[in-house]
Amino acid sequence: MSASSSIKHTLFFLFFFGLNATLLAQINPVTSPDNRISLQVNAEGQTSWTVTMDNSIVIERASISMTMDKSRVLGTKPVVKKVKVEAREEVFEPQIPHRDAHIDSKFNEMTLDFKGNYQLKFRVYNDGVAYRFIDLSKKTREVYTEELTLQLQEDSGTFFPKEESMYSHNERIYLHKPLTELGQDDFCSLPVMFENKKTKVLFTEASLHDYPGMFLRHDGKGVLKADFPKYVLKAVDNEQSSPDRNQILEEEADYIAKVSGSRDYPWRVFIIGDNDKVFLESNLVTQLSGRSKIADASWIKPGKVAWDWYNANNIYGVDFEAGLNTETYKYYIDFAADNGIEYVILDEGWTKSTTEILEANPTIDIKELITYGKNKGVEIILWVLWKPLDANTNEILELYASWGVKGIKVDFMQRSDQYMVRSYETIASKAAALQLMVDYHGAFKPAGIEKVWPNVMNYEGVKGNENNKWSADISPEHNVTIPFIRMAAGPMDFTPGAMANAHAKNYAISFTRPMALGTRCHQLAMYVVFEAPLQMLCESPTRYKREQESVDFITSIPTTWDETRVIEAAVSDYVLVARRNGQHWYLGGMTDDTPRDFNLKLNFLGAGTYSMEIMKDGVNAENHAQDYKKEIIEVNQNSIIPIHMVSGGGWAAIINEKMN
Repeated sequence: MSASSSIKHTLFFLFFFGLNATLLAQINPVTSPDNRISLQVNAEGQTSWTVTMDNSIVIERASISMTMDKSRVLGTKPVVKKVKVEAREEVFEPQIPHRDAHIDSKFNEMTLDFKGNYQLKFRVYNDGVAYRFIDLSKKTREVYTEELTLQLQEDSGTFFPKEESMYSHNERIYLHKPLTELGQDDFCSLPVMFENKKTKVLFTEASLHDYPGMFLRHDGKGVLKADFPKYVLKAVDNEQSSPDRNQILEEEADYIAKVSGSRDYPWRVFIIGDNDKVFLESNLVTQLSGRSKIADASWIKPGKVAWDWYNANNIYGVDFEAGLNTETYKYYIDFAADNGIEYVILDEGWTKSTTEILEANPTIDIKELITYGKNKGVEIILWVLWKPLDANTNEILELYASWGVKGIKVDFMQRSDQYMVRSYETIASKAAALQLMVDYHGAFKPAGIEKVWPNVMNYEGVKGNENNKWSADISPEHNVTIPFIRMAAGPMDFTPGAMANAHAKNYAISFTRPMALGTRCHQLAMYVVFEAPLQMLCESPTRYKREQESVDFITSIPTTWDETRVIEAAVSDYVLVARRNGQHWYLGGMTDDTPRDFNLKLNFLGAGTYSMEIMKDGVNAENHAQDYKKEIIEVNQNSIIPIHMVSGGGWAAIINEKMN
């Protein structure tokens, strides 16, 4: 593959204002290219801005500033020296396209130059707005805080991923409630969604580099304020709770980041829409992220992964004892090879111990497994804890690369402070130099590192299928909420593919033999709906062998996309998407606990006749969640396909090449 994106800039109009404190009211609003979204900046006393859509308020007031080196404040008592507004157009072609392979990006940008040696940039797109601070001073050494005070309309609601601590995996349920029902000091990680009667807003961040991730804290009066983890001065092992992976942040500074003079700060991103389809289609995080540092990404190979930890290595019908041993993993490799699955992950347990990760468990011949896999066209990915990897990154990655592995799954970061964000990028860059892919588990959301280092294939930061092992949290409603919120930030390591499907009345929690709520087709549809260039198959290979028809369908679905179209969508209710890879279309639909019916028009197809393979809820799926029916029909661009999904149900289809 070539470089990550081609970029074109087209200047449509450009004008400057020399301003002083008496002329601040003359800062004109900036509108989106389609003129529906308007952003008005006020730089009198305190820098703030408002946003409307079709003349209706979306963000009533957002006040922003940054405090540097204790006494220098950007954005307070501002004196604007110059305003520059330009219409711009860029073309992106991501090296690893998790949503669209070609992105036309049009926006209007306003740059404000202030007395005090700093700038603010605002961008207004058809699907949202963004801003960032740019500090031009070479003297800055610490950022004490970055202020954002967000006031929405009084009757606004939220899908709120409430956190209990900033030391977190950021795997949350999205609490749907009015803002007024949030408690004082309730806070959340990003992304978070807000809504009023006419529009929704998804707030997240992009170009997050060497800087802490943002949280939002409620003041008890309907106002949200930015909050950040402090700069960590001393972290020690938590001797009372899994010290191999958990830490106590024993000493923190009174600032949030150390810097070395001038720099650009992260984009604050607000995706805005009056149709829920926007949140599945928007590429704003990609458009606002940095450019790839990997010139030739041809060695980065997206694909599917046979995963062991969810199913606890529970294979059976074999003449050896299943578990953490060479024979079991050869079984996984054989299953992957037989089904065209590109990778097998060796999760926790393959190393001598969780901290001694330069040696394998004595029951596992790691080099033999890597060779065995290569001979069958299956590559190996190795799980590691972040703590020992961070302590000895070069030696560990160089050793793994010398063995011939293709990637690492890094787990239990659990932090969003500056050191941790920098560590993500350090690991990614060193892995790239060794042509290793990276999957961040126990992680915060995507926020741009994966665009600069596209060998970062996926992030967790989502409450996914693994929670089935100990809870009933992963409900159909949750599954049709996360694509609109968490996935708006980027790919998510949800780990779909459960074959033990059940409705709530039949569901039972089991750590070693987990079930999943919803129907079989609910899980199958995830392979189209959920974006993940490195996508897991979570079930036991033995169970998959009994469900070969489902496996054949899953393995026919790619993990990267040329084009995405959203057919039907409502946050936390239902989703129906169509994605194209090459000449083939793939469709996935999911519903919450309410049965749904749709009529799907295939008018996005070209002329001619196509073969459509459908997997749909069976006639008895309402009572037996594993019931499904496979159909193959002929279709064309005039076809209308009736879709019925039962409670917790799903529907998926593959439209193949034209029939001769």
